Amino acid sequence: MHIYIDADACPVKDEALKVANRHGLQISYVSNNWIRLPEGERVVRVIVAEGPDAADDWIAARAGPGDIVVTQDIPLAARCLKAGARVIGNSGKAFDDRSIGMALAMRELNQHLRETGVSRGLNASFIRQDRSRFLEAMEQAVQDINRG
Repeated sequence: MHIYIDADACPVKDEALKVANRHGLQISYVSNNWIRLPEGERVVRVIVAEGPDAADDWIAARAGPGDIVVTQDIPLAARCLKAGARVIGNSGKAFDDRSIGMALAMRELNQHLRETGVSRGLNASFIRQDRSRFLEAMEQAVQDINRG
């Protein structure tokens, strides 16, 4: 089991490491640039080449059954689910085969609304309860994978 973090805009890097340390798992933080990251013996820092979706491509090429991916990127989530990985959003929302289709459709709709000027595309604020939900979802995912 390996944890992959889409790290560029991830607000739960420390929480993910807490779960990784509790279970003795390796965790890879993947980003396009150098960013401040938590340190630890199980931490792998991956800086990919500049370019659109380079971090996503790196994660998607490696994630598979028994792995956990943390991302808010819906297309990356879909790719990782297809490869058999568990996927959790920053706010603790787990993506699965049933929910990813709706998430992709909503992403497309919101992109269209932004492009036509109907929406400014503001995202909801990240709050303390999101951190708590994330920790619960990560712990549950690890336990589920360990149970098989």
